[in-house]
Amino acid sequence: MTVLACTFCVTPFLLFSWAQQHVTSGLASIYNATTPIMTAIMAWLIFRVEKLRPLQILGILVGIAGVMVIIAPWQGLDLTQSLVAQLAILGATACYGFSLAYMRRFAADTGMSALTFSFVNISIAAVIMLALAPMIATSPVTLDPWIVGSMLLLGCLGTGIAYIWNQNVLRTWGPTRAATVTYITPVVGVVLGVLVLGENLTWNEPAGAVLVFLGILLAQGRLGRHRT
Repeated sequence: MTVLACTFCVTPFLLFSWAQQHVTSGLASIYNATTPIMTAIMAWLIFRVEKLRPLQILGILVGIAGVMVIIAPWQGLDLTQSLVAQLAILGATACYGFSLAYMRRFAADTGMSALTFSFVNISIAAVIMLALAPMIATSPVTLDPWIVGSMLLLGCLGTGIAYIWNQNVLRTWGPTRAATVTYITPVVGVVLGVLVLGENLTWNEPAGAVLVFLGILLAQGRLGRHRT
């Protein structure tokens, strides 16, 4: 549970929080959709809890190609904070993929309910975060009702309730299929980013997202198969 607290909460949350200062919310949400691909790689290559067919491996490669389109290397890679931030988000989704596969491999038979499992996981992460705070939060911090309210909403909805639901889906569907919850993230993130924050969307971002989604469908064996 401590391993999961570090890989499913502490590390990805810190990476996302830092990266969001340098990239748009829409772009971050598109990258977040790579979670199923990361999960497939971890579940197949690292933990051996799922097997991938050649078509699924092709899907992973297509998804990687989609990520490259989003990064747009033809524009030049100058290692600015924006590029580093994009890589940080990919690191965060890799943590999610690792964690989902890790749960299936080592924490599938704990006997805990989804509520208890999520509570223990998030509580351990909170303790670790508090211990790290004196070393990480070195700059001045401003807290007003809007900021505190936003943090509570993110904690209760984006983490608490979402993780409980995720546990139920993981136990029913397995790690790779459970990761499909990130399908909806780019849609919500991009739309709200444009409408609420006035963010700009370049052509390569939705084009890359289409490739990522195609890669996900292939990696999960959802194409070319009759479904009732």
